[in-house]
Amino acid sequence: MSTAVIRAFISRNPSRKSFFIYAVLLFLTEVLIALYAPAGFIRGFVGDVLVVILLFCMVRAVVPIANPVEKVAVKNTGDGIKRLFQTPWLALAVLLFAFAIEFGQYWGLVDKLGLGGNRLARIVIGSHFDPLDLVAYFVGYLILLGCYWKSQS
Repeated sequence: MSTAVIRAFISRNPSRKSFFIYAVLLFLTEVLIALYAPAGFIRGFVGDVLVVILLFCMVRAVVPIANPVEKVAVKNTGDGIKRLFQTPWLALAVLLFAFAIEFGQYWGLVDKLGLGGNRLARIVIGSHFDPLDLVAYFVGYLILLGCYWKSQS
């Protein structure tokens, strides 16, 4: 990524349009990894790190977050759903979602849903549990938190 992209990603108030662009770029990167990267570190670990960041960017592109004036109101009213979409909480929600999908693979979720013969479902949901994927998801979460902390300083 270029310095401008990283600077925009960690800016104090990135726009939904910015997150949409990041999501598209990350999705294309994931597709290229899936199509051309041989099995190993890039495909097995980096792709899983990026998927957490991709999911985060997709949600931030779709859901507007409160502006700084509204953030004070959110703290005062205790509106939990608005608070969820603030960066650290949303990053945690994405991490927990990724963990849930991974544990769903452990319990054979695709087969239990009757989608075992559906190739797309097996690709999207996954079909085998790998504890290293949990580590990769956590690394993606840490990257998101690092970007957040950098934007606050």
